[in-house]
Amino acid sequence: MAAVQEQLPPSETAARVATLRRGLEGMIGVPATEGNSVEVLRNGNEIFPAMLDGIAGARRTVDLLTFVYWGGEIGARFAEALCDRARAGVRTRVLLDAWGAHSIEKPLLTQMEESGVLIRWFRPLARIQVHKANHRTHRKVLVVDEEIGFTGGVGIADEWNGDARNDGEWRDTHFRIRGPAVDGLRAAFLDNWVETDDVLFEAAVDRFPDQPQPGSTVIQTVRGASESGWSDISTLFHALLQLAQVRVRITTAYFVPDSMLNDRLSSAAERGVQVEILLPGPHADKRFVQLAGESSYAHLLESGVRIWHFQPSMLHAKVMTIDGVVANIGSANLNARSTRLDEEINLVAFDPELVRVLDAQFDEDLERSEEIVAGRWGHRPLPQRAFERAAKLFRHEV
Repeated sequence: MAAVQEQLPPSETAARVATLRRGLEGMIGVPATEGNSVEVLRNGNEIFPAMLDGIAGARRTVDLLTFVYWGGEIGARFAEALCDRARAGVRTRVLLDAWGAHSIEKPLLTQMEESGVLIRWFRPLARIQVHKANHRTHRKVLVVDEEIGFTGGVGIADEWNGDARNDGEWRDTHFRIRGPAVDGLRAAFLDNWVETDDVLFEAAVDRFPDQPQPGSTVIQTVRGASESGWSDISTLFHALLQLAQVRVRITTAYFVPDSMLNDRLSSAAERGVQVEILLPGPHADKRFVQLAGESSYAHLLESGVRIWHFQPSMLHAKVMTIDGVVANIGSANLNARSTRLDEEINLVAFDPELVRVLDAQFDEDLERSEEIVAGRWGHRPLPQRAFERAAKLFRHEV
């Protein structure tokens, strides 16, 4: 497949970036920051060493926020790294979602607490108000010394280890960020932390330094709030799809578009935008959620949207690229949990070079994927259709 950068004349690239940037700044109301650097980390064999090295190098602070922290070898390695920094006098804070991380191995908690790691739970199920119970934090944020940030799709568990070679190694993408956008990641951590602890900052520890500008990437930070109704993440998805002119490439773990998002995807394809969607295949970890998403395939395929299922392992990445010049990266999926129910954090990177890397990885993933063909999909068994209809009834909750 030809790269979008080859389809757009070079003279138009800067104009496309400017149009997309101003459109998103105007609709979301969050200014983008200049001078960031972004490093793409693909799969656990790149992601975990980078995160662990970041923690090991901490001299003042470590802030970790995650939805999933289960255990195993990876859980033990992170616990030991966090304990080491806490014992060295580094303020080390860990914020866990009380639902997503409820199965964490208890000895790891004891080990961290006894070493001085500050552990808090986001909305404990036993104490939370009923109307908040279904609103979780799905953010994945690590900030070290207020200067280095990580975000993306990965959880702290052995499922993410390896290089997506088989069904025991999940496929995911994470990012190491330096520059002013790190402030946005720290704000996402604090936004959830203050719900669990009234210490917003410590004058003797938190410096709030002027961030360096080590790169050339422009980044807009977008937070989604865990509340019913519309969110900035919803606005972001709809805006990107409406602004796209050439191509949209989406990789997402959980794809359950509501009717509006479904129509937005179809409309983009019908006006000539190449819309390509890569989703989990036979190793999807939540078959019910997959069925709910599959109920929308027929309409999308008829509109010209192309859909693939990743074959080797569970696909957990969350990446969208627009027109070869903009990347939407972070924790949000294209489902109701991310757009209406959960706390999320996404970064919009205006950077054709970054998009070139991500699009190349998309192409590599397509080589290990199976395309859903409209004709064959129309002949799927009746029981499958019945399960899709049943799952679709719950699409606003998954």
